Amino acid sequence: MSYQPKLNLRETETAIKALKDFFERALSLKLRLQRVSAPLFLLPETGLNDNLNGCERPVSFDIKETGCVAEIVHSLAKWKRYALARYQFEPEEGLYTDMNAIRRDENCDCLHSIYVDQYDWEKIILPSQRNFDCLRQTVCDIYETLISAEQYVLSNFPSLGENVLPEKISFISSQELEDAYPSLTPKEREYMAAKKYGAVFISQIGGRLRSGKRHDGRAPDYDDWMLNGDIILYYPELDIPFELSSMGIRVDAQALKSQLDELGLNERMALPYHQEILNGTLPLTIGGGIGQSRLCMFMLRKHHIGEVQASVWPKEHIEQCLRQGITLL
Repeated sequence: MSYQPKLNLRETETAIKALKDFFERALSLKLRLQRVSAPLFLLPETGLNDNLNGCERPVSFDIKETGCVAEIVHSLAKWKRYALARYQFEPEEGLYTDMNAIRRDENCDCLHSIYVDQYDWEKIILPSQRNFDCLRQTVCDIYETLISAEQYVLSNFPSLGENVLPEKISFISSQELEDAYPSLTPKEREYMAAKKYGAVFISQIGGRLRSGKRHDGRAPDYDDWMLNGDIILYYPELDIPFELSSMGIRVDAQALKSQLDELGLNERMALPYHQEILNGTLPLTIGGGIGQSRLCMFMLRKHHIGEVQASVWPKEHIEQCLRQGITLL
């Protein structure tokens, strides 16, 4: 049977605006965040661009007036921490911004696009808060915001149907997940966890598991791999695990050295950003990104992220969507 979206094109655009406005306000109040302006591009020699898994190529261009080469951001994971220090934020205060990025090496599918838009947020914490309790409470705060956003959307657009989010989010480490499903791939494990719990935070992503493998790749110089994780929801519309957010407590000097050493990337310690962490100049922080288009796709019960964002897709992909009744923006 051909897919029938629950909202038409114009209703979808109205709902996107309403949802984003509501969620942005609710998140900023819940986490005590101030909105700030953010860069679209950075100079690579600052070390501020997100290296993701280390193999993705940034989009770069030369600047006529300066002769410098700039890179379109992959994310603002490092820049936000730098901005908190520069703007003189205090502990328990934070910032959020609209992050727009281009990831040219992304494999496009119903959840992935070369265009990335996120609510990127970051908050200063005290040394006593560099622990899992702080991480857990922040995850719960974000999840409560998701619950309220779902209720808001369904009350304003009743054709979307019933709530699908469970009342509470569950927690499991990547090692516990491997122990539970040793024969499955990490993505298959995520499906099992999401289907079982409805909403789950999978913690401790980036380091090697007891099997010698990693659950997933993480850059070594922003998240502390022992104090991070992903919020993954079960999405019944497509029967898939739906990653909505990656977040964590950021590296201190000790975690930075250890993780760079593990990946053989110690040369990064000479970069300005990394020097500021090693010297204790930058504040201790917790932060993450929440996908804006993914949030809209999930809450508006869409089958493709291209229904809530305008991007570029391979010809074969567009033709397949047309056959399935999916209208891409």
